[in-house]
Amino acid sequence: MSENTEVKPFRIDIPQADLDDLSDRLGRTRWPDEIPDAGWDYGVPVAYVRELAEYWRDGYDWRAWEAKINQYPQFTTEVDGQNIHFLHVRSPHADALPLILTHGWPGSVVEYLNVIEPLTNPVDGSQAFHLVIPSLPGFGFSGPTHERGWNRYRTARAWAELMRRLGYDRFGAVGNDGGSFVSPELGRIDPEHVVGVHVTQIFSFPSGDPAEFARITPEDQKALERLQWFYDNKMSFNALLSQQPQTLSYGIFDSPVGLLGWNAQLFGDAADVDADFVLTNTMLYWLTGTATSATRFYYEDAKAEHPTEPTTVPIGVAMFEGDFVSMRTFAERDHRNIVHWKSYGPGGHYAAHIAPDVLAGDLRTFYAKLR
Repeated sequence: MSENTEVKPFRIDIPQADLDDLSDRLGRTRWPDEIPDAGWDYGVPVAYVRELAEYWRDGYDWRAWEAKINQYPQFTTEVDGQNIHFLHVRSPHADALPLILTHGWPGSVVEYLNVIEPLTNPVDGSQAFHLVIPSLPGFGFSGPTHERGWNRYRTARAWAELMRRLGYDRFGAVGNDGGSFVSPELGRIDPEHVVGVHVTQIFSFPSGDPAEFARITPEDQKALERLQWFYDNKMSFNALLSQQPQTLSYGIFDSPVGLLGWNAQLFGDAADVDADFVLTNTMLYWLTGTATSATRFYYEDAKAEHPTEPTTVPIGVAMFEGDFVSMRTFAERDHRNIVHWKSYGPGGHYAAHIAPDVLAGDLRTFYAKLR
């Protein structure tokens, strides 16, 4: 059967019955016990999740966020047998460069809402961009997935087709978290059209070769120490999602607080900055029934055959305080053409939301070199 390549307008319109059901489930939550004064030692604390859940039920306004997302043009199309949802915001500036921006887990397209205006319609006459912001396959309104194999490589191929279908033959690829996996692969498979890749992390790790360690810098050493801390204290999600996402699904698909608690472990301080941001991202998993299919991205990626040769398209990296620290010694092993490497202050893992002007400025600096 031939694929339906039609690009169809889309608008979010969640039935009120779904919101009423959510409120009812939140009100009937069975809260677990915990060790007194344990803090985060055993995982996400009850008080942290409970405060978010109470606001979710009694203060959070989904309809306001639904309207905020709906103010931007949205579409769906079928690529490689999978429904793909995306925002497509064209700049009014004739010289705008197209960018495809890819989120990760437990984020969503909501990550990029704060950079849409600065990038598409800058007030100071600086470089403008057309933006394509897709929901990853299996995430939000792109999901769920219905077959195996939706890893970073298949997603990158889908993004290449999506940009071709939209008429863009020269564009940049931008990514955060899972998007920092997908975007370099988009550059690898489609170098004729991708002018450059910009990410907020490069997940390149030591191979065990002693020669690599002989070359590490003091900055790399600090990053390794932070990575070791993360591995010792926060990495359990990766093992479970890579091995048994279906086992986890019963807790996060049926219970909104189960989903919130699981996703909240990687929002961390973002909840202190903006509880609405955490809840709106979580809503896009709950309301679309994609809590399970989104976690399968980790499983599929862990089972994929990974290329051994480095990427060659120009790559730019913008790191933010409080986030994973990329290690250049190992990054240059996996990516041959790193042309931009910057570190910034506060922004954490969701810099597009928390520090949108800084990220937008770095994107302009990077892509100005490639015009």
